Amino acid sequence: QLQLVESGGGLVQPGGSLRLSCVASGFTLEHFAIGWFRQAPGKEREGVSCISQSGDGTNYADSVKGRFTISRDNARNTVYLQMNSLKPEDTAVYYCAADATTQPFTFYSSGHCLDEYDYWGQGTQVTVSS
Repeated sequence: QLQLVESGGGLVQPGGSLRLSCVASGFTLEHFAIGWFRQAPGKEREGVSCISQSGDGTNYADSVKGRFTISRDNARNTVYLQMNSLKPEDTAVYYCAADATTQPFTFYSSGHCLDEYDYWGQGTQVTVSS
């Protein structure tokens, strides 16, 4: 059974940091592009960041650029989202998603992420509050 499991969420004060993990089971994550998304109460889901299969292509939403970093450790079948300088508006449920679609480096270097992902995790809550 193909499964993605997020972890690392929690309650943090403004300015703090969290590292989210997305672990795959039932499939080899290195063959999949990964996206991180978030959804706050009453708001639509938004894309936060994405990373190519090789890890050399990454992109970020403007709202998180310079604060969040996506990375992957294919040997551990895991993708990470390091979140620094957290703000109350970062409060949301964070989801990771995987898709086997392969795009050239130019796709990512021009600022794109995949539009659709086949596999989704259940999400992890991030709350930024004093």
